Amino acid sequence: MQAYRIRPGAGIEGLERVDQPTGEPGAREVLVRVRAVSLNYRDLTVAGGKYPGTPEGGLIPCSDGAGEVVAVGPGVTRFGTGDRVMAAFFPHWIDGEMSAPRLAGALGGGADGMLAEEVLLPEEALVAVPAHLDFTEAATLPCAGVTAWHALFHTGNARPGDTVLLLGTGGVSIWGLQLAKAAGLNAVITSSSDGKLQRARDLGADATVNYRTSPEWQDEVLRATDGRGADVVVEVGGEETLPRSLAAAAMNGTVVVIGGVSGFGAAPIEPRALLAGAKRLAGVFVGSRKMLEDTGRFTKTAGIRPVVDRVFPFDEAKDAYRYLESGKHFGKVAIAVGA
Repeated sequence: MQAYRIRPGAGIEGLERVDQPTGEPGAREVLVRVRAVSLNYRDLTVAGGKYPGTPEGGLIPCSDGAGEVVAVGPGVTRFGTGDRVMAAFFPHWIDGEMSAPRLAGALGGGADGMLAEEVLLPEEALVAVPAHLDFTEAATLPCAGVTAWHALFHTGNARPGDTVLLLGTGGVSIWGLQLAKAAGLNAVITSSSDGKLQRARDLGADATVNYRTSPEWQDEVLRATDGRGADVVVEVGGEETLPRSLAAAAMNGTVVVIGGVSGFGAAPIEPRALLAGAKRLAGVFVGSRKMLEDTGRFTKTAGIRPVVDRVFPFDEAKDAYRYLESGKHFGKVAIAVGA
């Protein structure tokens, strides 16, 4: 069985293809033949040695993958051979509130992930692939899709008619755009590329802002919302964007922090900005298996097909990482595994 391994801090060039024995499923375990993997910004931080909790000796990277069941161990009742499945980001967070035990063993970070031809996982870590999605599309749900779902509808409490602000056109933001429009929300999205902004409008974005030509982009967001601001801001930028995201939020709005592309250093925030507008600042760390199930169910009902920018062959995994790092993508970057 072929797989990729990486040592934290080795960088993309440290991604190594290796032969590993195929395991036999134990009690309540499932052997999955992986068909597709999607990449997240987190995978770059693991490669760069900046992701906490990654084993020093290295691991199989990538949290997001989908495939088919090829064998089941004793006691497995949820799936059978031939079933199409996707893996939950946190194998032990089934439902309920986040807790340290439930976050243990996160795929591709705290434990071996999905960038392999076959993986062994506990049956409770798997979710059925929505019938209308192929493996590549399904592989985009576990991190980006769930994070957007969690940010918008759980932490952000978005309701039809609300306005959501999405930063950039990466995986979470484009997932957020698609979910928002299907749920009757107004969507504002930013990018440094007019071409990407046009693609976002084609997907239904109500307003777009080029943050390169409009550095004070929070002012443009306020103009686009008649001075009201966004009810929910899905904040992916981190230290450089957080103050502007807070300024762009509506009174009683929520800024949901889900990443830090610009870094996780100290961001200057005035307490008065929170107090005067009764605004909330909250963090989201992907989500539970139940949220993955809910995202998949809504995706099927709404007929959403996730945006996959480019699919790389398994042999070109390093190129997939480099493409993600370049920031040229719109939506998700994926790797095909096997036939």
